[in-house]
Amino acid sequence: MADGARIQQLADAVRYHRELYYNHSAPEITDAEFDALWDELKTLDPHHEILHQVGPEPLPGTAKVEHMFPMRSLDKGTSGEDIIHFVSQSTSGGTRYLAQPKLDGSALSLEYVAGNLHRAATRGSGERGEDVTLNAKLVANIPLRLNIPVDCHVRGEVVMPLEVFEEKYRDVSPNPRNLCSGALRQKYGDGKADASDLVFCAYDVKFVNNSPQLRYDSELLDMLKNTIGIEPAPWKVFDSESISKEMISYTEEWSLKRADFEFEIDGIVFKLDNLEQRERLGSTAHHPRWALAWKFPPEEATSVLLEVNWQTGRTGVVTPVARIAPQMVGGVTVEHTTLHNVGEVERLDLQIGDKVLIVRRGDVIPKIESGLGPANQTDLEGRFHADGTPFEEKMPTSLAIEIPPQCPACEGQLEVDGAFLRCHDLMCDARTSRSILYWCRALEMDGIGEKLVEQLLDQELITSIPDLFRLQQAQLENMERMGEKSALNVLNELSKVKTLRLGKFLHALGLPGIGPELATSVAQHCGNFDSLLQWVQDAFASREDENFGPLVDAKDKQYSENQAIRSLCEVEGIGSKVAVQVRDGLSKRKAMLLDLATHITILDEPKPASGGPLDGMTFCLTGTLQRPRKEVQQSIKSAGGKVVGSVSSQLSVLLAGEKAGSKLAKAESLGVQVWSEQQLEDAIGQSPQSQESASQPEKKGGQPSLFDFN
Repeated sequence: MADGARIQQLADAVRYHRELYYNHSAPEITDAEFDALWDELKTLDPHHEILHQVGPEPLPGTAKVEHMFPMRSLDKGTSGEDIIHFVSQSTSGGTRYLAQPKLDGSALSLEYVAGNLHRAATRGSGERGEDVTLNAKLVANIPLRLNIPVDCHVRGEVVMPLEVFEEKYRDVSPNPRNLCSGALRQKYGDGKADASDLVFCAYDVKFVNNSPQLRYDSELLDMLKNTIGIEPAPWKVFDSESISKEMISYTEEWSLKRADFEFEIDGIVFKLDNLEQRERLGSTAHHPRWALAWKFPPEEATSVLLEVNWQTGRTGVVTPVARIAPQMVGGVTVEHTTLHNVGEVERLDLQIGDKVLIVRRGDVIPKIESGLGPANQTDLEGRFHADGTPFEEKMPTSLAIEIPPQCPACEGQLEVDGAFLRCHDLMCDARTSRSILYWCRALEMDGIGEKLVEQLLDQELITSIPDLFRLQQAQLENMERMGEKSALNVLNELSKVKTLRLGKFLHALGLPGIGPELATSVAQHCGNFDSLLQWVQDAFASREDENFGPLVDAKDKQYSENQAIRSLCEVEGIGSKVAVQVRDGLSKRKAMLLDLATHITILDEPKPASGGPLDGMTFCLTGTLQRPRKEVQQSIKSAGGKVVGSVSSQLSVLLAGEKAGSKLAKAESLGVQVWSEQQLEDAIGQSPQSQESASQPEKKGGQPSLFDFN
């Protein structure tokens, strides 16, 4: 292809993918693939106009903001040589540099007038961005009023704590970055994520007038943090005779601790610290000469798709699992990876025998990012299994991925539900096994694991959760590798969960889409077990039924849902879809619920106190806690507190357990209170187990983890 044609093709590709990234939060290629397009275009035509544009214009119909201070992109580097060139050539041998982690989120500019938040805007083209003020105000650590009445523009990145992403959005989006942009730009609460789950980290500040007379950028960051009242991204200053060497070592250090950082990052930003030197160097049309965005080498590799197997989870969701030729990605040998759901299979448009791109970011499970066309035998050569043995399989026949019409576990008919494939048979072998196992794990029953559950099912000693409570010591002792001591341990664990609060009971059932928080909310709404069953019955009422409730609202608009469904929808976090899921899930399990109620005592769920001892306080959790994290979070919320995922100057308390790391150090540097679990319980004024302790004095805290068996 002639250079001219290739240049046009590359420019069109850059323009297309940039539009998807910035304006639609729906990238089709990885950052590494985009950078490769950009670098090739830069090599062929270094003066092409698109290389001097930061991003696309905001979409038509959006409110546009002219940036008083243009938001330019940064020059990029990926090697030690790039850092050496930046120090010795680009910055003319500067002697003092500042580094901050390159956060992988969505760039944001905050405009303050007399210390009050006036407007927030995305980067957009660099000259004009999109007004996102309403959503930015929902970001927990963006202050509506600064500590001092200044006119300034604060630049930074909106990110999502990885803890929040894993807890709430893992099944919604492949990465937190896409969610950040969507949450900021949503107009009617139609985004995939809540803006309240985001965190703002500042990079710099520009003053409209009366700029402070400071020499270094690090002094400005310190002013942002301690005087103005906005939390910057962490920074480090390099000031020595071996600058380049220290900066290269710093990238190596961050490469090792990248996976443990609270936000997703994709590199390090290096800047001249001296502000006067920056002014002298100035900027190109695209980037400032005094800054470099050094990016981590992508944790990517290629493999070959060998086959796809389908597995039924505890909720009935049938998940495709890809088997690939062994490939080292990010220090891990990968041979299996999830394809998530039918929708993802259709999006990737893969065939058995295709070459695929595998991506692993931080400690995230590796995934197939895209297909690279048909593979050949040479793509399988030189590969080894994790145990070091050679991989010797031949190329599979090229075949389309078949979506099974029947459940792989029970052969029942499958139904397509949006992007998901579901088995609705509650007696499905896979669902039964995983539901029982989920019950045991959710209630932290030690010694009752997968192997034992499978043994009990195989020997037909149990067929459902209630059967666990019918087990006899003699039955257990007759099982392989089970003696008297092991049998008594199992029975003892079962006895510990014979008294449960309604919320804990509901969550352990493993209802689709119902985690510990929603389970507690449903339980608080109903109050007790009998009322819960009555609610299920009422939630099926049609318009002709007496218990449907009012037919129209105050404006004479007809209700589409009955009173029971509507009442549950008034609970925070529950919409009509979730309410129907709860109703149907409980209805299908009614016989099991009644059976379980004959074996265990289900305590009423206390209503959350209005206000509460922690009202108005924000908490962040870190380290290893004595009780499950979800249980502690629920205790805080029940007492009126709020739980956030990161440490900032606005945080009220850091709750620190054993092996607390960077969050503890950060909290101490900010002067944030640090509490132990005992201090939290003292502040609440009541042990979280007090209602259960009378009937089960030896009971451990039992709020389950987010263990999932799909």
